[in-house]
Amino acid sequence: MGKRGFEIAKGFENKEIHLPIRKTKYSAGYDIEAAEDCIVPSFQKGQKPTLIKTGLKAYMEDDEMLLLYNRSSNPGKKGLILANSVGVIDKDYYGNPDNDGHIMFAFYNIKTEDITIQKGDVIGQAIFQKYEITDNDSAEGKRMGGFGSTSK
Repeated sequence: MGKRGFEIAKGFENKEIHLPIRKTKYSAGYDIEAAEDCIVPSFQKGQKPTLIKTGLKAYMEDDEMLLLYNRSSNPGKKGLILANSVGVIDKDYYGNPDNDGHIMFAFYNIKTEDITIQKGDVIGQAIFQKYEITDNDSAEGKRMGGFGSTSK
């Protein structure tokens, strides 16, 4: 395994998942596609966000994270907004026992009609980024699960 990159997550090996690419030489983000068709229902109070599967996982260096951002066209064209504004994928999410590090985008749909996402539609972008820690940092915890598990 190299320094950083994408792989197909367990359970998606034979589903024709495309590894993300950057479209231009100076693009920061790797375009991420939906792994399957799904519907994002029109928003109603109390509704949980729709998790859109990508079929991907990401490996990276110890001082890196992967940030998930919406496509700039999604809110205006499709009414899709990220429930968490920016998704943060930690290094130790990769290969976790719950879901193998499967990356998902959490969307709300602010349009009045349901929105259909097709397999292969670009739903967002992912950017690898370095981060710093404080002088007195002493984190020793170990990830025990997948999506949203670090707060448990």
